Amino acid sequence: MIGSETLGDSLFGFLESVGLYDEENPSSNPFALWKFADMLSHADEFLSGFGYTLSVSCLALLIALIFGTIGGVMATSRFKILKAYTRIYVEIFQNTPLVIQIFFLYFALHPLGIHLDVFSVGVLGVGAYHGAYVSEVVRSGMLSVPKGQFEASASQGFTYTQQMRYIILPQTIKIILPPLTNQMVNLIKNTSVLLIVAGGEIMYVADSYAGDTSNYAPAYLFTALLYFIVCYPLAYFAKFYEDRLKNAHLKR
Repeated sequence: MIGSETLGDSLFGFLESVGLYDEENPSSNPFALWKFADMLSHADEFLSGFGYTLSVSCLALLIALIFGTIGGVMATSRFKILKAYTRIYVEIFQNTPLVIQIFFLYFALHPLGIHLDVFSVGVLGVGAYHGAYVSEVVRSGMLSVPKGQFEASASQGFTYTQQMRYIILPQTIKIILPPLTNQMVNLIKNTSVLLIVAGGEIMYVADSYAGDTSNYAPAYLFTALLYFIVCYPLAYFAKFYEDRLKNAHLKR
């Protein structure tokens, strides 16, 4: 049986071999406990930054849902001009980096006299970006609704707006909930791009702290943990609900 001292020596030997521990200079260990203790002494700053992240995420999600729902409905419209507008919006936002879109909102509008703060840039930029993806999710969900539903509601005298409101969208929501939840998870994670414009979100706080103290590992691990605590339950719910829908479909 291997003794604890031998196991400990082996562990430190491995860490030293990969450059994570220096026996002559223990403080060089990026995972030293005192570094985590120092990071936790600034936990209030991290939590404040994460609160900022969640605030941006909630409002950006609202923007994404509004843009996405309108875009999804327009994409399935009878009018080609509405489909064209939606296609242009989706293609532009899906095929250009979010970083460039954030830079554009923050810097390129200044000559026009439009000065947006970081919070507004985050809400509008991340919201519009994910709105393009939500639009595709909504469009796919609406196309999954049997055409007979449209025909039946039309035969009952429903207008197009009434069809969408009372018949199609309620059924669509059930279909798109899993991919929509996945978009929510991606949206929360993508708020980290605000770091590039010195936003006050969690990644900016973590990067600032790590730069001042060189405690990179604790800062980024704690930040990752905060993201995980919020994102994992959402991802798990999406998978659970998707499996539930599949099982319900198989039982029919």
